[in-house]
Amino acid sequence: MFKKLFGKKENVEHLFAPINGQVIKMEDVPDPVFSGKLMGDGIAILPKEGLVVAPIDAEVVQVFHTKHAIGLKTKSGIELLMHIGLETVNLKGEGFEVHVAEGQRVKAGDKLVTFDIEFLKSNAPSIITPIVITNGELVEKVEKTASTEATINETEIMSIALK
Repeated sequence: MFKKLFGKKENVEHLFAPINGQVIKMEDVPDPVFSGKLMGDGIAILPKEGLVVAPIDAEVVQVFHTKHAIGLKTKSGIELLMHIGLETVNLKGEGFEVHVAEGQRVKAGDKLVTFDIEFLKSNAPSIITPIVITNGELVEKVEKTASTEATINETEIMSIALK
């Protein structure tokens, strides 16, 4: 009885799609850093439009000066990296507009970044956008969506159970 009352509560975070598009398995991302999960596990989305929103309530912990990636930290400590396109760091911020600042708290669905999808398609190897858990040592288990399509703020893309 006491274990039930005072035992460790299961802590699970639910991430919703930050982008409208096609869901891609991390292993299928055409970049060995992501497909090999060298930065961490996660999921990727092939965007249909140039909008990235917060997938969960979090704090913005990093806005890359090249505007191609955003780092978030959830209330339970999960750190996420959303990397818009592959090798987009080389664009030096062109084609991106950031709508948040480091230290800002965001709610699921808040606009983070907009980007010119046609410009990226023409100037980057891929617009596939990995969403990576960068501190996997805190994670007990990740359940990923079986859906092949993601809809902003509707499709739950990952359920993350903490250790």
